[in-house]
Amino acid sequence: MMDSDRLQQENLFAVEYLEIEELPDSDEPVYILGKQYNMKTEKSDLQLDIASRLWFTYRKKFSPIGGTGPSSDTGWGCMLRCGQMMLAQALICQHLGRDWRWGKYKEQAKEYRQILHCFLDRKDCCYSIHQMAQMGVGEGKSIGEWFGPNTVAQVLKKLAVFDERNSLAVYVSMDNTVVIEDIKTMCKYQPHSSSMAQSDFHQSAWSRCTDTSGQSSGWRPLLLIVPLRLGINHINPVYIDAFKGCFKMSQSLGALGGKPNNAYYFIGFSGDELIYLDPHTTQTFMDPEETGTVQDQTYHCQKSPNRMKVLNLDPSVALASFLRRCSWASFVKMKMILIIGVKW
Repeated sequence: MMDSDRLQQENLFAVEYLEIEELPDSDEPVYILGKQYNMKTEKSDLQLDIASRLWFTYRKKFSPIGGTGPSSDTGWGCMLRCGQMMLAQALICQHLGRDWRWGKYKEQAKEYRQILHCFLDRKDCCYSIHQMAQMGVGEGKSIGEWFGPNTVAQVLKKLAVFDERNSLAVYVSMDNTVVIEDIKTMCKYQPHSSSMAQSDFHQSAWSRCTDTSGQSSGWRPLLLIVPLRLGINHINPVYIDAFKGCFKMSQSLGALGGKPNNAYYFIGFSGDELIYLDPHTTQTFMDPEETGTVQDQTYHCQKSPNRMKVLNLDPSVALASFLRRCSWASFVKMKMILIIGVKW
């Protein structure tokens, strides 16, 4: 058996035996990133929607980060993986639309393949674990150290500056404050100067993300990330309805959070339970140059997702939204829902 076939089977075995409880039939509606489902009549549609989200987990046997660092992110990279999932969902909304669905046996769109390539575990991919871990050093995090929601948001913001292909504006609120004029300035497209200083370390990665189509000036899509603390040691019940309401928004990209040192990517809720994708499964790194293509089945969670009671959520979270156009109406709608101590 070829090594690539063996690694693919190993990864599929890891995914196949995840012990995840099935979503129960319920009269309660289920909300997934702005979409509402009836569990009794739309269960298959719900499962396909969840399976279509890119699912990034721990990986092992990739090239050492920084040349001499770790070759696996097991035990420390879960928040980075959740940040990858959130950003990937923003890029899917940008290039394929929220209604796009993945199919296990169908030929995937070019845009999908390009998005997935940005997150592969290679030092020359834009949003790889290598790039995120090393950019985190500037945020005071050593390679191999656990990130919190705010730190990973800041790392994504810095990395996106160099990503000219997607030209996504990333705004991270500071001190619970969203400054709309700053967002409008950020979203006004200005072509990158070819003389922009870049470190030798990052240059090869960003060359793969450079847009050669000659994008004209206009408005850039926005990834808005709002780090919040919804309590002291536990989530304050007064915030729960507003927090769940964020998953009803058509602009929703979910939330980063979880429990201390255990990060999850929350994509929806039903009743008093949050629905999330869990990165805590270790799979083997797959090199597309060895297999000839990206074996993408292990980048989609094809089992029922995990659930947890909302009251068990750690109060430190980061909410995310995608706005294709920075219209005033979009901000007003978001402001009406995000009444969780955020200043506008």
